[in-house]
Amino acid sequence: MNSVFFANLVLNGLIEGMVIALPALALTLVMGISKFPNVAVGDTMTVGAYVAFGLQAAGVSWFALATLGAIAACMVLSLATYQWVFRKLSKAPMVVNLLASVGLAFMMRSALLLWVDSQPKTYAFPLVRAWNFHGVRLLPTDLWIVLTAGAALLVVFALFRYTNVGRCLRAIADNPELARASAIRSKRLTWFLWCLFGALSALGGVLLAAKSVLLPEFGWEFVIPAFAAVILGGIGSPVGAVAGAVLLGVAQEVSVAFVGPSYKITVAFLVMIVVLVIRPAGLLGLLEKAR
Repeated sequence: MNSVFFANLVLNGLIEGMVIALPALALTLVMGISKFPNVAVGDTMTVGAYVAFGLQAAGVSWFALATLGAIAACMVLSLATYQWVFRKLSKAPMVVNLLASVGLAFMMRSALLLWVDSQPKTYAFPLVRAWNFHGVRLLPTDLWIVLTAGAALLVVFALFRYTNVGRCLRAIADNPELARASAIRSKRLTWFLWCLFGALSALGGVLLAAKSVLLPEFGWEFVIPAFAAVILGGIGSPVGAVAGAVLLGVAQEVSVAFVGPSYKITVAFLVMIVVLVIRPAGLLGLLEKAR
């Protein structure tokens, strides 16, 4: 093991962390407004990844169009789940909404299995040679994945910081009663939030599938890392969720050098536990709490 080997591990961790940041951010946004963790984020990712695969198989040669189709499909799916399930449970305890999201996740997976088989799928990408920077290898596909994920995260953060829609959503998350008293229309904003949840989940699913194989259980495997990133970064902190995802991604990949790939998720959770022992509110949770 040398510095080049560790540099490759860190690079792979950064790539994976940037992609996991998308569902982690989606979870954080929904938790901030609707006040419950939506476990169905993983299966929404799976649906988006399969929609993109189906569009590509149907003849959509430009993969960006297939990705946009997957985003649109998951936006509709997420909005439908809110309208027909979570809106009706808005007054129910958090545990009820959590269990409802678990049920929706299993329903999505079962419905998906009616349409697709359980054989591994991969996107039809052309074979490309990795760039070699003195031993540090980077695939053009990985660069595209990182740039796409980074651009999506920047757009979301700019939306919440510089637009009226973002300011209204932050007001609802901070104080719903005061927001209603200020004549902020929460209904359409909540619709927008759930569409954004679907878009981030779909994009995360497509980018993760582009680096691995696609299976019906594919998204469920990334639910725990996404939740861990939210907790590590600080519940309620969007920036913390992204930072937590990147930190967990790097920790997982670097641990491969010591414990092998089978136990890398264990090391990631060990990092989370250590950070939470030192800072119980998470990396950026204290700042959110003070605000």
